[in-house]
Amino acid sequence: MEIRLAETKDIKQLIRMRWDFTIEYDESKKNESYDDFEKECQLFLEKAMNSGQWFIWVAEDHGKITSHIYIELIQKVPRPGRTTYPFAYMTNVYTVPEYRNAGIGSKVISTINEWIKENNFEFVIVWPSDESIHYYQKNGYVHCTEPMEYFPS
Repeated sequence: MEIRLAETKDIKQLIRMRWDFTIEYDESKKNESYDDFEKECQLFLEKAMNSGQWFIWVAEDHGKITSHIYIELIQKVPRPGRTTYPFAYMTNVYTVPEYRNAGIGSKVISTINEWIKENNFEFVIVWPSDESIHYYQKNGYVHCTEPMEYFPS
């Protein structure tokens, strides 16, 4: 099992995994157009991978991506008297069903945690589902109060 950053050669697998992830948790989406989704996701991933702002970490087993975690760096406004480092937003955390409960996701997140430390990012935020809270806690994350939100109407 290799843990690494995704490359453009991985885009087709990442698109399929995003589709499968969505359908697994919301079957009402399975009647949507895969072709339309594929085009939109392809553009997103190409831009993301070239942006220097998104980092997609994957676990690969003999050419098959089995798990992934997406990280977007959020730049902070500089403040006098301290060096300003970005923080990381973690999203799209997914392991294909047949590879779950084998520690693969924890290996990916452990690699990311080391990368976060090495790069002096200030912190990581993630909005976990109720089912995933234990996964994050066992990997060093603490549950915090919810942020405030604004929904324009």
